[in-house]
Amino acid sequence: MEGATGKSKVVVVMGATATGKSKLAIDLALRFGGEVINSDKIQVHDGLDVVTNKVTDEERAGVPHHLIGGVHPEVDYEVADFCRDAARAVGSVLARGRLPIIAGGSNRYLEALLDGEPGFRRRHELCFLWVDAQLPVLRSYMHDRVDCMVEQGLVGEVRELFRLDADYSRGIRRSIGVPEMDAFFRHEASKALAGADDDEELRARLLAAAIGEIKANTCKLAHRQLLKIHRLRGLAGWSLHRLDVTRALALKVERTSSKAAQHAAWDADVVEPAARVVETFLHGGNVAGHGSGRDEQPMVGTTGAMEVAAEARCGLRLAVETAVALASRSGRGGFHGMEAAV
Repeated sequence: MEGATGKSKVVVVMGATATGKSKLAIDLALRFGGEVINSDKIQVHDGLDVVTNKVTDEERAGVPHHLIGGVHPEVDYEVADFCRDAARAVGSVLARGRLPIIAGGSNRYLEALLDGEPGFRRRHELCFLWVDAQLPVLRSYMHDRVDCMVEQGLVGEVRELFRLDADYSRGIRRSIGVPEMDAFFRHEASKALAGADDDEELRARLLAAAIGEIKANTCKLAHRQLLKIHRLRGLAGWSLHRLDVTRALALKVERTSSKAAQHAAWDADVVEPAARVVETFLHGGNVAGHGSGRDEQPMVGTTGAMEVAAEARCGLRLAVETAVALASRSGRGGFHGMEAAV
């Protein structure tokens, strides 16, 4: 797909975690004959489909996806690997006369591809879509999504990967949802080795603490992704078209709303505005001013102020004394930092 400039057309879908980037990419691919190229550095690994929230075969709706799975769980997938593989995938999609749609949350990797890969912007014309939501609603939805992942088997999935000597700075173990479960599984292992009866109360508290930590780290991740997006949108060549998913997420959080109402809000607020932008983009028109962009949240003046504000909004002030006490009782050796897809 080429425009009047001779450049190939590429759509890029950005946004914080849980905003619906993958769903929008699939909806657009179905409408415009596209294929999705994943830009999440954790989802490139095999395994942990629930933890990493990979799109299922059913959710893909027949749309070809690239760079999801295929990398061994123990292997680090670096920026250079992504730039090489993503550039090849874009070329392959274009060679079949299809529309490449890059979607994912690893904004540092995306920036390296678009601005660091030699000749990428010279060869391709880009259309940026930014799926965004008001933070209180996004926070509530992220918490609900973690609960849903637990119901779908998160604990058992991570248990299969657990090792006492695990390195949480390598491969797929960097994913949010893995290091946070360490104390819980160490407690299980210690009881199994000792042949002792499990303390169900302690076990329940450790699991609750782990789930709470996953939710907190997911919120922190979203904040860092937003910081990166706000920085990028101030740079030349990063004209982002904002799509407001707040209403659709709020309806999901309510639980009393119908699926039809949720789908209607998603289509009206996200898919249709995005489709208008892409339609104009593909036909060589000016896409400035398109997108929903309603109720856009103002930026805070400094990064430090934003971090403090986000911590207060997302409820990230954890009960440190309780966590330390639980960790000491379970024999946990220390806290493992989590990896962000930024």
